[in-house]
Order: sequence, then C-alpha cells, then structure tokens
Amino acid sequence: MMQQWLVPIAIILLGIITGFVVEKYIIDKYIESLPNEFIDNPENQQINQSDTPDNTQAENNEQVNIALNDQKYLTIKEILLHAFNNITFIWFSIAGCFIASTVAEIPDDIYHSLHTILVVAFLFSLTIFVARLTSDFVTLIGQRTQIISASIISNLTRVTVFIFGILIILQTVGVKITPILTTLGVGGLAIALAVQDTLSNLFAGLYLILSQQFKTGDYVKLETGQEGYVIDINWRTTTIKDVSNYITIIPNSKLSSVIFTNCHLPVKDVILQVDVGVGYNSNLEHVEQITVEVAKQVMAEVAPEITEKEPFMRYHTFADSSINFTVFLRINEFLDRRLAKHLFIKKLHQRYQEENIEIPNPSRDIYIKPHVDENSKIYPTFPQSDRSSQ
Repeated sequence: MMQQWLVPIAIILLGIITGFVVEKYIIDKYIESLPNEFIDNPENQQINQSDTPDNTQAENNEQVNIALNDQKYLTIKEILLHAFNNITFIWFSIAGCFIASTVAEIPDDIYHSLHTILVVAFLFSLTIFVARLTSDFVTLIGQRTQIISASIISNLTRVTVFIFGILIILQTVGVKITPILTTLGVGGLAIALAVQDTLSNLFAGLYLILSQQFKTGDYVKLETGQEGYVIDINWRTTTIKDVSNYITIIPNSKLSSVIFTNCHLPVKDVILQVDVGVGYNSNLEHVEQITVEVAKQVMAEVAPEITEKEPFMRYHTFADSSINFTVFLRINEFLDRRLAKHLFIKKLHQRYQEENIEIPNPSRDIYIKPHVDENSKIYPTFPQSDRSSQ
C-alpha cells in the first residue's frame, strides 16, 4: 500500500524542486543576463548620460530629485521578474500533482475533483501572471509615451483581468455565469449608492487623466495655495509633492472642481522673467548687450538643451530713480526658475560692476532756493515761554 504512493509522492516532490530550480536559477538568471539596451528604459539611460561633473547641472538635478525622488521608470527586466515571481514554481508544482494523480490509482470521483482543483489553481495562477504583466506594461507605456502614468490605470487593468479570469474559472467548473451577471447588474445600483463618494473620486480621477489636463510628473499650482509635482493618481486621491519634500493628498473629486495651473502645459520649458533697473546715465545699448550676454551664459548652464532660443530684454518704465526693463530667458521647467534667477542675479551684478553700470538705489534730491522773497518768509513758531524770553 505504501509503495504505490512512493512514485506519485516522488513526482510531486520532483515538480516542486524543478519549479524552484527553474525559477531561481534559470528564469531569473536569464532575465538578469538580458542586454541593457533591451531591458533599460530610454528615460533611465537619458538620466544616466546627463550626469556630468558640472556643479550647476548637478545642483539642478538635485533640486529635481528632491521633488521626484520616488519616481522610478520601470524596465522590462523588472516587469518580467515581477510577473514570474513564484508563478513558475506554482506551475511546476501543479504539473507534478497532475502527473502524480494520473499515475496514482485513485477513484474516479476523487480524480475528477482533484483534476478540477488543479485546473482552477492553474487558471488562477495564470490570471495573476497576466494581471501583473498587463498592469506593469500599461505603466511602462504610460511612462515612455508621457501620456498616462498613474496607478489608477494599472489598477483598473489588473481588476479587469481578474474579473475575466474569475468568470473563466467559474465557467470551467460548470457554474453558470449568466445569473451572476444579472444579479450583479441589479445590485449594481445599490452598490453605487452605497459607495457614491468613492465612485465620484474614481470617475473624477479617470476624467483628469483621460482629458490630459495633467499627468504624473507635471508641476501644478492650485488656487488653494498648494503646488508641487504630481506623484500619483489613484482610484481615490491625487498625491502632490512640493520642493520641500512634503506630501499633499487631495481627493480627486475636489481636484476636478478646483482651478489649477499646469506649469508643464502646453510645453515643459517656461520663460523666466527678471526685472532689473539701471541708472539714467547708463548707455542703454551697452546695457542691453551686456545683459543679453549674461542671460545666454545662464541658459548655457541651466538649460543647455534649449540654447537655440535666444534670451531678450525690453525696456518699459522711466521710474523715479532708474530705467526699468525685464529680461526674458527660457529654462527647462518650472522648478529651474529659482536656480536660474539666482545665477542670473549674481552674474549680472558682477558684470555690471566690471562695466561700471549703475544699479541705483531709490533716492530723492532736495533743492533749497538761496534767495527768498521778504513777503514769503516763514518764521518759526516758538512756545509762549520762548517768545517772552526773547
């Protein structure tokens, strides 16, 4: 009696051991050995190639990383490793159990029940594998195309795959799914009323994404005062991280009704405006030449990719102490404005000192007439005691 179970048990153990070996030492090693150009995201390669020893660029990248240090682009290697995680082991274990049930001498009713359980286990594991693969690829496509990259989309994809997988499993075991679908349709109204707030946030999040008003990675400013990078949009809330590394969580329904400014639309690069004033004795042509040269130097350090867009300046006001003008220069994105303004003010001040260009302080000259008409003299008034003493 014991001997007839030795072979089935050995087959089951062989399937388990084979699954462990194949997953840990074949599939994982093969995925790890894939060439970089196949597994790496172009966005990651671009970031790595842009790492230069230039201090200004390093400072700029550091500021961006403060706001987006949780953002990480997926790679195909990570997607495959996540999809196959424990799945290969389960498949080989199921295969060992199936072969063992065929070899073992067991009653037909037990064999059919065991066969059904193994089929359900295989279909459910296959559903998990497909759900992981599709949701991760949806996230990857969104990141690479810069159109949609939010957890709400990947979660909906995963839920959809699970729903279809469960329906297929129920159909396989002989359960009629038509009455189930009918029941769900009738009870859907009651469920919708019970989770009205949740559904409101869900559809608001989908509306914000599909309307492309913003996406993850965009810098937004709300009318309520909050501003920062959009880190994630899930089924209920939107997460925003500011440059101080603080997290703001806003319900999607409220975000869809608030007025906000997307600093990355219609294009990511923005125009930085800096107001400057020079003295009335300055040569305005010379001032313009020097100022534009300094602006070009700052753009070459902060935004070397868009240096073909020339900076310019425009005079606009005869003020009390100075002639005022505004300098316009382009930078890569909204967050760079602080660094660019900082460098521009330092370099411009130094260059103006070298060129003897005056940046005047507010001042007022007072002229006193030397001769006053006798009838218009104004005598000082003194207290009564002072006049009597005189």
